[in-house]
Amino acid sequence: MSELAPLLEVADLRVRLRTPRGPAEVVNGLSYTVGRGETVAVVGESGSGKSVSVLALLGLLPARVAAVTGAARLDGEDLLTMPPERLREVRGPGVGMVFQDPMTSLNPVLTIGRQLVEGIRAHGEVSKAEARDRAAGLLAEVGLPDPRRALDRYPHELSGGMRQRVVIAIALSNNPSLLIADEATTALDVTVQAQILDLVAGLQSEHGTGVIWITHDLGVVAGIADRVLVMYGGRCVEDGSVDDVLERPAHPYTRGLLGALPDLASSDDGELATVPGTPPAPTDLPAGCVFWPRCPVRSDPRCETEQPPLAVVGASTGGLPHRAATWCSEGSSR
Repeated sequence: MSELAPLLEVADLRVRLRTPRGPAEVVNGLSYTVGRGETVAVVGESGSGKSVSVLALLGLLPARVAAVTGAARLDGEDLLTMPPERLREVRGPGVGMVFQDPMTSLNPVLTIGRQLVEGIRAHGEVSKAEARDRAAGLLAEVGLPDPRRALDRYPHELSGGMRQRVVIAIALSNNPSLLIADEATTALDVTVQAQILDLVAGLQSEHGTGVIWITHDLGVVAGIADRVLVMYGGRCVEDGSVDDVLERPAHPYTRGLLGALPDLASSDDGELATVPGTPPAPTDLPAGCVFWPRCPVRSDPRCETEQPPLAVVGASTGGLPHRAATWCSEGSSR
């Protein structure tokens, strides 16, 4: 493969879930790439399809209710069509994932050490003692106090922040080519958060690890991301370099998210801006632009009945195209 080929290439990913209320179109035509050493941040409100989209990549959605189509090529191999045996080999050294809820992603009846050692030995020919040393080192790297003792503790004996660090250590244990971090630092204080971000940055520098960082924290995004992908209603509504998306947002939804952030440097004591309404149910998506029911602009009548294509908007920076799925210019009003 060419050295310029992306580490991960997702094309037209679609996820439909069977529900009592009918089919739920949770992810709709999502396409993006992640390069080696690159961090792609995925942002959006809860229910926008962020977590489901990455769970689908790893075959972690229940087959009886989830229909997944499209392609997701990791180093040229399609994750969506891999045999289960091959996918188990890829999980770990190929793709490591930090799950959103550490209490439910850790086995409550197994010690922390056993859960770490199991993953290390499953993907490498190391002794139990060597794997245990590696596990203790990982816990130390993620800032867990007294890591040797922590190996013999159970998840319920740790705080939420400590469990989060254990999950991060498990994801990093096999030096994955691609790290998927789903709200990885939400339960951590800012000091430990900075430590984790430095650890991931070191992994990227040393191994060329690609990172998909799912978060609500736009402050973290501004500090670590190379590219930003904004999701809403299961679709990408805007993407581009971190500077383009955060400093020159084109989609009304992106502008709403950024407008809701407090400005500590401002002397204005007024109320924070909000995005009116709630996200659409995936069982009842609008016929046109998914954001149309909540949009404060609505300057183009096509938005109600047609889906705007994801198209290049304005000048891009850093060689990355800045795209948005909107017909509504920044200066338009309802």
